[in-house]
Amino acid sequence: MKAIRRFTVRPVLPDPLRPLSDLARNLRWSWHAETRELFQAVDPEGWRAAGGDPVRLLGAVSAARLAELAGDRRFLRRLTAAADDLDDYLRGRRWYQNRAAEEGDGADLPAAVAYFSPEFGVTAALPQYSGGLGILAGDHLKAASDLGVPLVGVGLLYRHGYFRQSLSRDGWQQEHYPLLDPGEMPLTLLRRPDGGPLRVSLALPGGRSLHAHVWVAQVGRVPLLMLDSDVEENGPGERNVTDRLYGGGSEHRLLQEMLLGMGGVRAVRAYCALTGHPAPEVFHTNEGHAGFLGLERIRELTDRGTDFDAALEAVRAGTVFTTHTPVPAGIDRFDRDLVARHFGPGAELPDVDVGRVLQLGRETYPGGDPDVFNMAVMGLRLAQRANGVSTLHGAVSRSMFAGLWPGFEPEEVPITSVTNGVHAPTWVAPEVLRLGARQIGVQRAEDALSVGGSQRWDAVADVGDAALWELRRSLREQLVHEVRARLYASWRERGAGAAELGWIDGVLDPDVLTVGFARRVPSYKRLTLMLRDRDRLREMLLHPERPVQIVVAGKAHPADDGGKRLVREMVRFADDPRVRHRIVFLPDYGMAMAQKLYPGCDVWLNNPLRPLEACGTSGMKAALNGCLNLSVRDGWWDEWYHPDFGWSIPTADGPTTDEERRDDLEAHALYELIEQRVAPRFYDRGANGLPERWIAMVRRTLTSLGPKVLAGRMVREYVELLYTPAARAHRSLDPDSARELAGWKARVRAAWPGVAVDHVEADEASEIAELGSTLILRVRVALGDLTPEDVEVQAVAGRVDTRDALACARTFPLKPAGGGSGPDQQGRWAYEGPLTLDRTGPFGYTVRVLPAHRLLAAGADLGLVALPAESAAEGAGVLLR
Repeated sequence: MKAIRRFTVRPVLPDPLRPLSDLARNLRWSWHAETRELFQAVDPEGWRAAGGDPVRLLGAVSAARLAELAGDRRFLRRLTAAADDLDDYLRGRRWYQNRAAEEGDGADLPAAVAYFSPEFGVTAALPQYSGGLGILAGDHLKAASDLGVPLVGVGLLYRHGYFRQSLSRDGWQQEHYPLLDPGEMPLTLLRRPDGGPLRVSLALPGGRSLHAHVWVAQVGRVPLLMLDSDVEENGPGERNVTDRLYGGGSEHRLLQEMLLGMGGVRAVRAYCALTGHPAPEVFHTNEGHAGFLGLERIRELTDRGTDFDAALEAVRAGTVFTTHTPVPAGIDRFDRDLVARHFGPGAELPDVDVGRVLQLGRETYPGGDPDVFNMAVMGLRLAQRANGVSTLHGAVSRSMFAGLWPGFEPEEVPITSVTNGVHAPTWVAPEVLRLGARQIGVQRAEDALSVGGSQRWDAVADVGDAALWELRRSLREQLVHEVRARLYASWRERGAGAAELGWIDGVLDPDVLTVGFARRVPSYKRLTLMLRDRDRLREMLLHPERPVQIVVAGKAHPADDGGKRLVREMVRFADDPRVRHRIVFLPDYGMAMAQKLYPGCDVWLNNPLRPLEACGTSGMKAALNGCLNLSVRDGWWDEWYHPDFGWSIPTADGPTTDEERRDDLEAHALYELIEQRVAPRFYDRGANGLPERWIAMVRRTLTSLGPKVLAGRMVREYVELLYTPAARAHRSLDPDSARELAGWKARVRAAWPGVAVDHVEADEASEIAELGSTLILRVRVALGDLTPEDVEVQAVAGRVDTRDALACARTFPLKPAGGGSGPDQQGRWAYEGPLTLDRTGPFGYTVRVLPAHRLLAAGADLGLVALPAESAAEGAGVLLR
């Protein structure tokens, strides 16, 4: 029989044990080893059965055991210490508060930041993530908590989460969507003062409404608000809006993203009003999925009497947009008619011209589709500050979106970069943390991992070779046992009987070089590149002196049959009795598996098609445990690779190399590296039996790379480079200033066709000049209906190639000549200024006019620029000697 209703019965904790509830409800336990050890002591068997989830543990522990613990003085002392430690963590001053004090009441730091993401990977006990984007978002919240940054997270609560993966007997991926009960997860329903659940609502076409409750997950000091549409007031279609992550058709996704963005802002406002949390001054959208938050904030201002254009400027000032995709195919794009139906009269934003909404997501650049609404384009137009997630990805993003800033070179597109980081207390094995604590003390070790700030971890240099190697072997041995248990469970699920699985006891060897590869399975990540030459791979796996073993995991999107075929291809190779003790595929890759996998591998493999990996943080998590990276120079590895702590896989990404040829070349390079450099170094033992050169690379990984890959470093950069400037801009744009800026932009756009560079000359007639000499440039420009206060005239100079294209260019402002007395009889304004010739070789310059206003974040903000026609310049090339 099937139950007609499901609910959760929670135990009543004896008074002495009441702090256990607070400890379980704050997800700090997911990265705080002492708290997890306390819960394990409650019931070791129950802890394992609960999958390390304190809420599930407390829901299953017997009343007799609780009574026993309530009288156990030793346990109660541990409980009191843990509760006091959490209280100190939540209330004490941390990096952000100390910085605020140093700056004098923190005048520039934002009072609060709202961080929106479609998925959050905080812990396996809250399965609301699919891959790197969600794990990054979870690490962002945890690092913000450790630093004391007043952040509020906003997401959706998916009742089925992402899918659970298993394998059929022939290796085909199977998806399962278990129903998640919020009452069985570390969540609290946000309630009104009268005790009823808080509800946020969106207006839908046809007089319908989409309602959602708000659940709160407490991530240390950071509240994570999760909107849930599975409420009785909704119709069946609306009730299923938050059914699963990245599921459904276009309208389903559109409603999810409207609920996340617009409903999320309403949830934040309600949460702050109910709890007294400071209202956010900065709104950060993690990818374009949450972009509609800008429309909701525009609505808030227009409802208070601000016109649309002024509201747009005010919203842009306090918004940060992070793009994670390096390819247009990774961006959500909706049919413009579908979007139009959900805005305007009878739906959301009834008082806003739907044409203004559609224009925000319109692809106005060459090659764009006028019939689609592009969420990333809207995100960029609604944010004054934007960034990619590695230095290389920032450059890729500037090129990809350059069409939104016509007339500017890609390097001037206002998209910066903040390289991702990972939350070390979550991903570092306890054994590694204990090793650090023995060197510098527990508190300093925890601070080094969470707050960061050091350029190097030199204390690692004092750890002896034998201790470091024993640690690495111990972690590898733990992984071997984990793999065998998971492989056994997987084969049983595939239909194998216990009698045919004796071979699993010999899978992997704790003394063999272990390579890890685990990630999502889109085609560009090339899960099966290692299978390009299967005979050669078998030889490496079975080498009599230098064998290699490989652990592989990954999920393909349920709708990606190509990805599923890659999974099946890998599984069938790993099923081969000749090699199945040396290579395994583990299904259902997730946080719990990853926390064992990263520390236990010696080498972390990453071989995407460059430059399609935006960042690739899995290699960072591995590095924090002393695992060496073997990777294509893409994402973060492109900027931080060094032969002291890893290997770079050569790429063949030239424009004339076809895909098949490229895969062949790069697979060959991968095999060469493993055979000739990686494996020999691992097995090269000194007189003491230790691989001293390998250990040296492990030490350098921890010493030099470790501090760079921290999420604490990443969040500090967001605070300093993006959040604080956004807060300043937000405060500067009061309603009057916003109206001024909007009016000025409208006037400049209308007048810009009349702006031109009419004449450029220099006082140096020769085409050969001496290094260090100075040219005096004189320029005449037409400004039409604008004035010199509306523009900046610049010289742009740098090296030139054979086609006279400028490279590594620098800009120099030119000043109005004659004190700016006025235009000449033809209405042209004169500008002049010095240009120092500071580089040898072919050198060139040009001149341009940009809009200029004190409230602009960048000169390229409007995408307007006036350049000289060829007839206006008198020889722009100079050869320096």
